[in-house]
Amino acid sequence: MAPLFLWLRTVSEDSSGWEGCAYNGAMMPTPLTTPPLPPAAIAWLAALGVDSQEELARTGAVRAFLLLKAAGHTVTSRLLFALEAAVRGIHWRHLTDVDRQDLLKALSTSPPVRLPPDREARIRYMDRAQALAEEAAAQGEVPVGAVVVHRGRIIGEGCNRPITDHDPSAHAEMLALRAAAAALGNYRLDGCDLYVTLEPCPMCAGAILHARVARVIFGAPDPKTGAAGSVLDLFAQPRLNHHTAVFRAPEGEACSQRLSAFFRSRRKELPC
Repeated sequence: MAPLFLWLRTVSEDSSGWEGCAYNGAMMPTPLTTPPLPPAAIAWLAALGVDSQEELARTGAVRAFLLLKAAGHTVTSRLLFALEAAVRGIHWRHLTDVDRQDLLKALSTSPPVRLPPDREARIRYMDRAQALAEEAAAQGEVPVGAVVVHRGRIIGEGCNRPITDHDPSAHAEMLALRAAAAALGNYRLDGCDLYVTLEPCPMCAGAILHARVARVIFGAPDPKTGAAGSVLDLFAQPRLNHHTAVFRAPEGEACSQRLSAFFRSRRKELPC
């Protein structure tokens, strides 16, 4: 099962040091086994796209544990130890007391983990966000669109309007958040997701965190002001009270192309 999203926070893809099986000169994935993992846990992990020792190592034992918990499975500290043992290729009983204490400490300080939205929902809401980005471009604004979704329904949307509204805070995300808060009658947007065509800036990231949005799904990365990993990552700050899960959608390439086309057009309009 291929992951639907590119996780923003991953460890190195380098698999050097693994003793995988070679077949026709290629390294074959090392299957997860019992022991150390119970058969049910192997099936749960496979459903999340974690179907080999190498993939589990990339995900990390703590994150895999939290993903299983987010998926609604009953998990215990023994499963956490088994996951770490599977990463190392040993039995969980071979973990030292220090190993176990370190795992429990990492678990206690890790931000919550959420699963990505399903493919159908992602496509539907990202399509709407991209349509809003087109509206912004038609008004001479940087083409960014955003929607806030609550229980499968769009309750707030917006496109960039800082030039039109003479308002430096009128980013697509800010307008979508304001509309969603008005629709719910609450500035807290618990259980809501925000889909946006461009990685949020620090201003928008702060508002998203204050609103307690559950998940952000964005399209194009922003190498100049992106606050979800490109320049800084406000969503990964362990000292903050609320943590929003962030996912980068496969539609990012289309969003990037739209932004590039917009700026090319604007440059052509400049006087020589």
